[in-house]
Amino acid sequence: MKPILPGGRGSAVEDVQRRLLVLGHDLGPTGVDGVFLGRTREAVIAFQREHELSEDGIVGPETWSALVDATFTLGDRMLYLRLPYFHGNDVRVLQEALNSLGFSSGHTDGIFGSFTERAVREFQRNSGQPGDGIVGAETVRSILHLRHVWEGKSARSPESATVAPARISEVLARSSVAFVPCDGPAEDVASRAVNLALATDSAARVMLAAQGEHTDADIVLEFCSDAPPDGAGIPVVSLTTAVPFDLAGRLAVALAASQEDCPRVVAVVLPGLGADERERQRIAILLLDALCLALA
Repeated sequence: MKPILPGGRGSAVEDVQRRLLVLGHDLGPTGVDGVFLGRTREAVIAFQREHELSEDGIVGPETWSALVDATFTLGDRMLYLRLPYFHGNDVRVLQEALNSLGFSSGHTDGIFGSFTERAVREFQRNSGQPGDGIVGAETVRSILHLRHVWEGKSARSPESATVAPARISEVLARSSVAFVPCDGPAEDVASRAVNLALATDSAARVMLAAQGEHTDADIVLEFCSDAPPDGAGIPVVSLTTAVPFDLAGRLAVALAASQEDCPRVVAVVLPGLGADERERQRIAILLLDALCLALA
């Protein structure tokens, strides 16, 4: 981004001023006027001091990123486990709520890591929602509905969060897995699954590979919208269930059927993939969970 300098004017300055006001900084009687002088510059420096940034009064990339992070509210965006991790005030509020409600998400550091995702899953299951770890509108509504229970309350000790999610649990560190998409929608799901695995545990031996690309992976999962033709000699698993344990059983059977091959190849059919980001993330989570259960 182009730095916003003292003396500047315009909509970018107004955006900075609005965020500073949300954070409680005093901009004087003129308020949001789109002019970067006086009280606005003082407020920027005060914000930089609070966040241990260079106190130069210039809104450069680091200061802007910190301003955006600090002004996210829970529900502004969908949150889930990925790399780079989501971070910001909305994540911090989520962690405070979960910890206070007894779902330990670790330290309230404002970073959506594996402990936070595990706590979200437990909260979702406890409140009758699918435990997919995605903080969308329904999960946000459930948490905000309990605001009177958690807001301003002391969080329970995060020290109990000592075990990483069962999703990885050394399983994907033992076997190398290549996800091979056959088309665009499948590529998005496959890349999300790889990203999710690495976000949970950097030791996970997962990779994204192109069709026809040579790979030394122990297991190759080919993601496609349609099943391969009969007689292709590849076990096929169709995503017709939303239950990880059911899908895990099907994957285990398919992997066993291909165990004489090196690598073991399984075609995973993903019918009806749309453009909905939440649905693709949910499918990536389901596939990765089921694969870990199958390998375990």
